[in-house]
Amino acid sequence: MINNVTLVGRLTRDPELRYTPSNVAVATFSLAVNRRFKNAAGEREADFINCVIWRQQAENLANWAKKGALIGVTGSIQTRNYENQQGQRVYVTEVVVDNFQTLESRAVREGGVAGGSYSAPASSSPAQAAPAASNNNPTPNFGRDADPFSGGTTMEISDDDLPF
Repeated sequence: MINNVTLVGRLTRDPELRYTPSNVAVATFSLAVNRRFKNAAGEREADFINCVIWRQQAENLANWAKKGALIGVTGSIQTRNYENQQGQRVYVTEVVVDNFQTLESRAVREGGVAGGSYSAPASSSPAQAAPAASNNNPTPNFGRDADPFSGGTTMEISDDDLPF
C-alpha cells in the first residue's frame, strides 16, 4: 500500500511543541495550502491541514519555523479517533510528517519581500544574504535552439573532431 504526502504551504500559527511523559518531543501545526483553482469570485482558496511531527524534527521545526513560514513537508496521512468529554466519538485526520524543509529565508519572510533572487555580498556569509536586483538581469532564453554556453556566438566543429 502507498501512503505518501508532499505538501508546500505556510504555517498558520507557531508550531506547538510538547513532550510526552517519556520525554519524546512532538509538535503540532497547521499548514495553509493553496488550491490549484480559483473560486467563482476569482480568489484562490486554501486548505488548512493539521500536521504532527515527532522527536528531533519537532524541536527543529519549533525552533526555526514560525507563523507564516513557507515550508515543504513529506509524510503520510493518519486517522485516529477518541471519545471527548461529552461522550462523543471524534475522528481526526492528520499528516504525520517525516521531514520538513523551510523554503524561504527568515529575512525574506520578515522583510515582506516576495519573490526575487538573493545573493550574498562578496564579504559576507550565505546566512547574511541580501536582495539582489532581479529586474536588471535580462530574461534568459530557454528555447530549444538556444545554447546557454555559447555567449551568443556559434561554435564551428569539423567532422574530424567528433569521436563518433
